[in-house]
Amino acid sequence: MVNIEYANAYSEVLEILKYIPVEDYKKIPERKIELYKKNANKDYIFNYNPEKTLKEQNVSKIAKGIIAILFRDYWATDEQREKILAMQKNERINIEKIKRERYNPDNIFKSKNNNQNIVSNNIKNNIEIYSKNSLMKVENKKSNSIFRKIIDKIRNIIKK
Repeated sequence: MVNIEYANAYSEVLEILKYIPVEDYKKIPERKIELYKKNANKDYIFNYNPEKTLKEQNVSKIAKGIIAILFRDYWATDEQREKILAMQKNERINIEKIKRERYNPDNIFKSKNNNQNIVSNNIKNNIEIYSKNSLMKVENKKSNSIFRKIIDKIRNIIKK
């Protein structure tokens, strides 16, 4: 099953294709038209006005993309096609640069280490401040409670 957004876009494309010249329509392979018809949302109603541009109408981004691909592949001149392909290539390169900058593993680990150092320094400083301000000193000696004495005597008897 096709996503509803794509199904609506296919319906929009089919409606738009009704208004193009027959010569241009025939340049599109029949299998593509059949794919659009098969996957189009039959319940979706889209009204296209040929007097207005695509920008002026409520055409989805997906439908605009499909029309752009149809233009690039079937209606554009060789010069137009080369310009479009060059623009798309540059756009992909720019997107990859942005991804590389944003998700570069070296930078991610550097910033993570910096954050850890800042946090550990803050913790150390807070512990030092707390220990200086502490009212009570805790020593790690055995407590002298009566229960501790009884347990120690029992252990000594069991050992013998």
